[in-house]
Amino acid sequence: MAEILVVDDDDLIRDTLYELLSPDYFCKTAETAEEALARLETETFDVVLTDISMPGLSGLELLGHVLQKYPKTPVIIISGISDQEHAQRLIKLGAFDYLVKPFRLETVEKSVKRAVEYRRRVLLNLDGMPTHTETEIAWEDDRTDWKIP
Repeated sequence: MAEILVVDDDDLIRDTLYELLSPDYFCKTAETAEEALARLETETFDVVLTDISMPGLSGLELLGHVLQKYPKTPVIIISGISDQEHAQRLIKLGAFDYLVKPFRLETVEKSVKRAVEYRRRVLLNLDGMPTHTETEIAWEDDRTDWKIP
């Protein structure tokens, strides 16, 4: 069973994501990026799902640490910023996906499932890292509910 680390300082969102993903994945949570980094030092996760805006280290800083130390671990960013350029910048920086709050639970499930499958394929050396174009295409295809204000 794949292991997912959910990182969010908002109890309601963190608990909702935990409840959503727990039936299919082994989930652990962290309230801060610092707590997530401590967990990553001692545990292996298949996917990190993190809010971008948190007290202390941000989700962007967590993304940088994960990419540097655990490059085969996909990071899905959650944000309240619904700007497509911002999202594409984060994808180009290395985020596996970008989910906008409020998100649809089905969208989270699909994203996590794709990230788990991606990690499995990378670990089995079935293919290389996706190009940004492949990631952006998948991202746009899953965003039928995307609205730019």
